Formats: sequence, C-alpha cells, structure tokens
Amino acid sequence: MRRIALGCAAVLFFVGFAHAKGPAGGIPARDVFDVRVVSSAADQVSGGDARLHIDVPRTVPLHQVRVLVNGANQRDRFSEVPGTRRLTGVVDGLELGDNIVRVEPNGRGQGRPAAVELMLTNHPIVGPIFSGEHQYPFVCTTMHPDNGLGQPIPDDPVTGTRVIVGGETVGLSRNCSVDTVVDFVYRTSMPAGTREQDKWKPYTPGMARPGDMMQTTTIDGKTVDFIVRRERGTINRFVYSIAVLAPFDADPHTLNSDAWNGKVIFRFDGGVAIGHTQGRLAFGGTLYETGLSRGYAVLYSTGTRTNVHYNLQLGGETALMVKERFIELYDDPAYTVAIGGSGGAIQQYVYAQNHPGLLDGGIPQYSYPDMVTQAIHIGDCELTEFYFDVIEGPFGPGPVNTKWQTWTNRTFIQGLAASNTLPNVYFGGTIGLTECINGWRGLSPLALNPNFGQALNQQLFEPQSAIAAIEWTHFSDIVNIVGTRPDGFARRYWDNVGVQYGLGALVAGDITMAEFLKLNFVIGGWKDPADMVQEGFPFVPTGGMANFDVWSARNQVYSTGPAPALRTEGDIEAMRAVYRSGLVFMGDIDIPMIDWRPYLEPALDMHNTHQSFAARQRMLNAKGEADNMVVWFTDNLNGRAVFDQTPEALEVLDAWLGNIAHNPAAGVAGNKPPRATDRCFTAVGEEIASGDDVWNGIIDAHPPGACTQLFKTYSTTRRVAGGPFEQSLFKCQLIPVSEAAARGFYGNVTLGPVEIGTLHAIFPQGVCDYSKPDAGLPPEW
Repeated sequence: MRRIALGCAAVLFFVGFAHAKGPAGGIPARDVFDVRVVSSAADQVSGGDARLHIDVPRTVPLHQVRVLVNGANQRDRFSEVPGTRRLTGVVDGLELGDNIVRVEPNGRGQGRPAAVELMLTNHPIVGPIFSGEHQYPFVCTTMHPDNGLGQPIPDDPVTGTRVIVGGETVGLSRNCSVDTVVDFVYRTSMPAGTREQDKWKPYTPGMARPGDMMQTTTIDGKTVDFIVRRERGTINRFVYSIAVLAPFDADPHTLNSDAWNGKVIFRFDGGVAIGHTQGRLAFGGTLYETGLSRGYAVLYSTGTRTNVHYNLQLGGETALMVKERFIELYDDPAYTVAIGGSGGAIQQYVYAQNHPGLLDGGIPQYSYPDMVTQAIHIGDCELTEFYFDVIEGPFGPGPVNTKWQTWTNRTFIQGLAASNTLPNVYFGGTIGLTECINGWRGLSPLALNPNFGQALNQQLFEPQSAIAAIEWTHFSDIVNIVGTRPDGFARRYWDNVGVQYGLGALVAGDITMAEFLKLNFVIGGWKDPADMVQEGFPFVPTGGMANFDVWSARNQVYSTGPAPALRTEGDIEAMRAVYRSGLVFMGDIDIPMIDWRPYLEPALDMHNTHQSFAARQRMLNAKGEADNMVVWFTDNLNGRAVFDQTPEALEVLDAWLGNIAHNPAAGVAGNKPPRATDRCFTAVGEEIASGDDVWNGIIDAHPPGACTQLFKTYSTTRRVAGGPFEQSLFKCQLIPVSEAAARGFYGNVTLGPVEIGTLHAIFPQGVCDYSKPDAGLPPEW
C-alpha cells in the first residue's frame, strides 16, 4: 500500500470499515463482538456522530448489549437488522478529538464475551480532516438561488462574507454554515424540451396527489410516485445535497427507504476553477433523473465540482464526509458508483486511487486521467499558437510561413486535432481552428496568472484587501500540497526544460530542420508569477482591441533573437508533492470502470479521445493489466453529442457489481457481464463493434481494431516531442545534444556542426531523454 501525505502528516490513505474485536480468549470468533464504523474510517469521523454495525455473539441476547460512548449508554440509538444478529445505529454527541465507544454485554453469564473498545476521532463538520488549512478567503454562496439556503450563519467578528438581513449587515460568516434544510419535490409530466428546473415541483407529504405527477419504476421493479426527499446543508464548508426517492415519507424525519434500491450514485461535475468560493449546486446534478428514476440515492456537493476548485485532496475529503452523512441517515449502501464528466471523471480515477472503499464503480465520461498531468501539455498550447500566429504568421512583423496557415499542419507540432474549415471566433470568424484554441483558450491565464481570477459574491467579503491579495492560480489552489516559495507564491510544477517541440514532425519529414530549430529557439515558456501582469482583451475588456492578446503573450517568455529563449523550470518539490498527495493518477485501482465519451474530435472539443487510453496505459503500467476498465465511444452528429450511453452503462455496471457481490472470489475481471467490454456506437447509440480487440493499435502494435479505424485518436505536444503516451511526466531527465544525436533521436535527419551548435545553444542543459523516469518522482518511489 502506498503511503502518501495528507495535509501535514503522512497517513495511510485506505478508507474503509473500521473493525474492533475483543480478545478471543479461547472463544470462537463467532462468539465475540464485531464492531465496525461503516460511515467513515474510525479516525475520520466528522460532525459528532457515526454509524456503527455491531455483530452480536450468540451468547448475548440482543437486548442485553450496552453501547457506551465516553461512558454514556447510547443503546437506545440502535435497532436490530431483521433476520440477523446485527445492531445498527448512530452514536451521537462525540467530542472533538478522540472518543471511546465500548460495547459490552449487560451481565456476566457463562460464555459472555469480553467488552470491545473502539476509538473514534471526531473532526468539525466544517473540516478539515486531512486536507490541511482552510483556503482563505472563502466566499459564501448559500444565499444564491441555485443553492436556496438563505444567509449563512455569522461566526467571525473580523472577516468573512457579509450576512445581510433586511438589507442590513448583521455579521460575518467565515465558514459559510447554514441550518440543514429538507424539502420534497416531485417529477412532473412536462413535455420534452422543458428546462430541468421546471420539470420538478414542490411537494408536501400527505397533500392531494397532483395530476401532473409522474410515476417511475426502479431497477427493483417497484412502480411508485416519483417523489424525492432532498436534504441540503453544508459539509466541509461546501453545499451538499442528498436526494432519495421517498414516496412513502410522512414528513422530513420519517426516512422511509422502501422505494430506495439500496444503492448510491455520487454525481461529480467538471470545469476548471481556482477556489475561494462555496460554489453553486447544479440542479440537474442534485436531482439526477437518470439515477433517481431507477431508485438510486444521489449524492452531490459543490466541493466535488471542479468548476468550484481543483484541489482533489480537498474534494476527496468532501466526498468522504458527504457519503458519511448519507450512511448516518440511511445506512451502508450495497454499493456506491460515481457518474461525472471531464473534471467529474478525473475525480473518479483519483478518488478511487486515494480512497479505496469510497467508490465501488464508476462511469467516467469525457475523461482525463487527472488534471495535474493534463496541464503539462496544455501549457504548451498558447506558446505554439503565438508562434504560429505572430512569429511566423499574419500578426507578426516578419514574413508569413504559409505552412501554419494550413491549420491542420499545426497538428504536426501540437499533436491535437485541427480543422481547415471551422470558423475561428477569435479572428472574426475566419476559417481555421485548432483544439488548442477551441478547447483550451483562456485556461492558461486561468491556471497560471496570479492576477486573473474572481470568486462568486466576492464583493460581499470583508476585508476586500484579502480578496485583492489572492493568488489566482491552480498552484495556489493546491498550496497545502505544493507549498510556498520564499516570496510567498505557490510552488509550480510546470516545466519544459529540454523539450524538443516538433521532434516527431522533424523525424517524419513534416517540418524542416530550419523550422525545427526556429520553433525551439523562439519558444521559451511562461514568466515567473511574480513577473506576470494582468491579461489583455478579450479576457479583460479594458482597452478593447488595442489591448488584444488572446495568447497571453505578455506573460510568455519568447525570443526574436539574438539569443534563444529561456525555458521554464518547475519546482522539483512541487512535483514530488503532487505525486505523494495522490493528485497524479498512477493507475492502481481495481474497481469496475466504464469510460464513455462521445467522439468530439471533429468539433475540436477539449475532451479528446487520447485521454481514455492514457488512463488505460497507466493501469497497464501499474498492474500489468486493465481488465477492470472498458472504453466506450459514441459517434457524434455534426460535431455534437446526441446520444447518452450513460443509462446503458449504469445497467451494465449494476450487473457487474451484482456479479462481484455474489462471486467475490472471481474478482473484477472474472465477473464481467457480456456487455462489459470495449465497444463503439453510432450517433444514435447502436453498437458498431465490441470485444477485447476493437481498440487495437492505439496503445499496442496490433493492426487497428474495428473501432480504432472509425475513431481517430490524436496526440499531444509532449508526445510529438518524444514523451510517453500516458503523458504522466512532469520533468524529463536530460542528456547532451551530442548523445541524443548519436542515439538516433533525429532519425535520418543529418545534423552538421551548425545544427549541433544551434541545438547546444537552445538546450544548454541538454534535451529530454524520455526513456528515463520522471525527474520529479519522489526519490523513495
């Protein structure tokens, strides 16, 4: 088991059941108490309560069990599970820190087992547990209509979001807590095309049945009125929602679970943001009709939306705490599966790796393996676009290299898809576009520029000087992990020292040696955060077209001569920290995953097909196999996704997990149902091909499979430069140019003294040798 750093201390990151058994003393194992914390790990309890399962030995009548919490008997909080000798209940009133739960028999008759003691470590419901110091400032949004929770509770006399009642500020809230709210809604029979919000209406238990109320049939075959109980509140400072099909609840406290299928969907959402805000609930996520209609409970949190923040250590902590709350309400589910796209898919891979037991399966949609390694090659996008458009293009002072005005030629360098026919909105709709532009433009300043960012409701925060002092970067968002430099900025892991942009294109004959040398001579990297300035138009409207800078060129390092541009060197300690923290998906997971995406390459969408196979390759690297993961593609119609394969994936995953429950000895791979295999589909969801060989030729040397032939997979800048397919390398190890030439890095291209000398000048430290491991790996790995 890998040991990773969580917050300030190194702890094992396994999260599952906590067991405690008394000394056997000659008594068979079935005749001792078995006490388990099922809502969280015993040392990660939050909010002052925890659900326990107590399996009682046959020598003790169930009514003679005592459950002492710090000496006080809480046996009345436990009930019997019918047909078993198990008690289940929620202990309450835990103090912050360590608490002792003692389970003992009431009486000392012959054969009575010894008492069992279990330590529970309780943490505040506002957190943190292991994610480190709270991010500050943190702006409250409970009052936003999408959250619908009203003003937060004042909790700080000096700093926080202004709490406004009757138009007057009555206090400040630093933790953004609110009282928990429970309401009921029902699904209406509104026609297709109706907004999701308008398909749900308020419901009061016991009211006359509305005429427009729908019914639904769960996967258990129960047909019931489509009424949902929804609980909302704040956990770990974020807004959460728990929604469960509840047509039989008499009131908010009843918790009749007869319509619940016993299973949970945790809905994760994507996007890119830098934090400092509580965020907003997504209506379609909290009331996820696909899951609720089938009887699943649906869990959701603004803390597991990457368009709120991208600290997946904090996100994983939040997910654990929200699931803990659900289990305390309803008991341990048969399984928990995740559904979510883009950043929601990344969370599935990363949380499955870091928190075994949190998820039992997943449907990552539009996936990437993780965010931190994705940023490596995407950080190259505007460096290359500026080169094509300005240094060698129509926006520069010199002659135009027409090669780059044939837009698909940019793929030679960038690896990503491009189009000679799609309009470019940044250049007045003229024809020509790349994925770097269409998919990723604007994300370089968002991730890198400390001056460029904002938080929802930030005008309500006091003092405003704290808002003005925020470092708006991805690295600052994970500063608890990467740490700070002496000047106060967060350490950065982005690095391009020794990267030979376009090396593969040179070897393939797509560019000349002169073009290769000029490209690498000009491109440097990104300025130090202390030297960055505010973005230009259109990111910041001030100055209009006179301030035009779509490339963030003012924050780039580049050369127009006579000396080559200096490259950007990342911080080794930052790289090691993100590895140790689990932010890099290493592939070592063994839960069923159905990785589904619509094929959007023709639209130059950022969710490119390469990513699914990068995740698979990492699994192969880690385990030698990836039988727990299947890859599904669905074709597009005119560049748009039109068919959602998720409901079918949910059916397959349910069968897969059911097989595992009935035959655990066969493992994940041995329990696959027939449809749990690699597949591709038409734009209307009809299967084109399926089987273990349909994606051959992407990460192996086999002839292209049936799906591989239909759905082209592209590359990345770092792969073109010689890097690994799985794009999991922050900083390459370097070798001298002369050694690279001797080892055939440049193929059949002849390098004379002039070329060798120029390369030495561009790469004085040497060039990347991608046959060696990441220089940023922790030394103990």
